[in-house]
Amino acid sequence: MPLSDGLARFNQRYLNRGMRLIAGRVPPLAIVVHTGRRSGHVYRTPVMAFRNGRTWAFALTYGADRDWVKNVMAAGRFEIERGGRTIALHDPRRVDGDPGRALVAAYTRPILAALHVDQFLTATETG
Repeated sequence: MPLSDGLARFNQRYLNRGMRLIAGRVPPLAIVVHTGRRSGHVYRTPVMAFRNGRTWAFALTYGADRDWVKNVMAAGRFEIERGGRTIALHDPRRVDGDPGRALVAAYTRPILAALHVDQFLTATETG
């Protein structure tokens, strides 16, 4: 069960502004740069991102029913900012029900388990 909608709205309104300042600099945080499906507006959403070779996994701490997830799924591509670099990604896929949290770093598994996060999004580096 992902974190609550109320907490998601609070974070979006208040915490994400500050998180965007550090998310591209402090692993496992990154910024997902995506375009709104209807608005065409470019958004920057802080997320937890984990790299394994050319594949990236993103913990869906608020579940898969979030606008950023819908936007990247609809577009089929997006970018992330991490460590001063912009990385183009394609082929986003939802992974539902990974109770072992094998897609993410071992040090984050207990935290995600305590939060009951077992949904992820994966994507592959372009190029």
